[in-house]
Amino acid sequence: MIDYLIIGSGLAGISFAEVALKNNKTILVLDDNSQNSSRVAGGLYNPVILKRFSEVWKAEEQLVLMNDFYDHIEAKLQTKFNFKLPILRKFFSIEEQNNWFAASDKKNLAPFLSTKLITKKYNSIDSPYDYGEVLHTGYVDTALLLDTYKQYLKEKNLLIEGFFDSLYIEFFDYGIQYKNIQARHIIFAEGFGLHRNPFFNYLPLDGTKGELFIIKAPQLNLDVIVNTSVFILPLGNDLFKVGATYNWQDKTDTPTEEGKQELLDRIKEIITCDFEIVKHFGGVRPTVKDRRPLIGTHHERKSLHILNGLGTRGVMLGSAMAKALFESIENDIPLDREIDIQRFHKKYLKTLIFDRP
Repeated sequence: MIDYLIIGSGLAGISFAEVALKNNKTILVLDDNSQNSSRVAGGLYNPVILKRFSEVWKAEEQLVLMNDFYDHIEAKLQTKFNFKLPILRKFFSIEEQNNWFAASDKKNLAPFLSTKLITKKYNSIDSPYDYGEVLHTGYVDTALLLDTYKQYLKEKNLLIEGFFDSLYIEFFDYGIQYKNIQARHIIFAEGFGLHRNPFFNYLPLDGTKGELFIIKAPQLNLDVIVNTSVFILPLGNDLFKVGATYNWQDKTDTPTEEGKQELLDRIKEIITCDFEIVKHFGGVRPTVKDRRPLIGTHHERKSLHILNGLGTRGVMLGSAMAKALFESIENDIPLDREIDIQRFHKKYLKTLIFDRP
């Protein structure tokens, strides 16, 4: 008998795994490697939505939990994942500068938006109106994090790689049995794979495809993250991660010519030097229309739980949402209504009643 069987080893899955292990719970993680959005993510964390100059939901709380979480894992696994770098918002006009300073006067944004213009000139980037600096930013090397953490799970015999088939779940008073595994709880952290989950597939997980590049640009001497219509993130050795596109129709991980051309056009609006595309990749982010995660317990099967819908901000949200779900299960601490899947429950029940023959 284990405490938690966790389905999925992306950012959501490993976040819950680590929270459970820190609380001396027994776990097993099962993953078929079918979802790659966490692995190919930009990995940026930023407390401000720069397009609208608004604060990310509960940004300050998330940043504290996130930094504690990554500090702990880095020490545990002796690997660096979290790189704290400034994000500079390039201004294209005096009006954009004025909007920035107006936003920085707001009480909730003041801790995150510097009031000092960054006038430094970077090779191959024209910036006649300078930059604004977002504070408390950086990126997580998500591929390295997931690979290293999965290796740790393998060494501890806590990882099974294979397809999860819900038909094999049996329910008992103590919890569930899945094949030869007995567990008190199952945590479904499947990302866009939620759509094949018969217990939670009624939830409105949309999925938004994003495409990114790794480019090589030897003349681009950049030691910060520049964010405009795309972000440009320095990786070292003249390599840069660039992204991302947003496609609400295509639900595949396959890179497209349309996405490629969109990224090329946007990059050429920002940098003037030559570059080559080293890698082009895509993934489907687990997004929700109301822009809040999907966290909670099944309305009938109390041993079944979900941790999903982290969207474009998984590196910031993962640890906070895992902690909230764990405390809900173990200590009966109510979930915030904005993330609790019960917000969709009434609509779901109405649909069931309406659809009855």
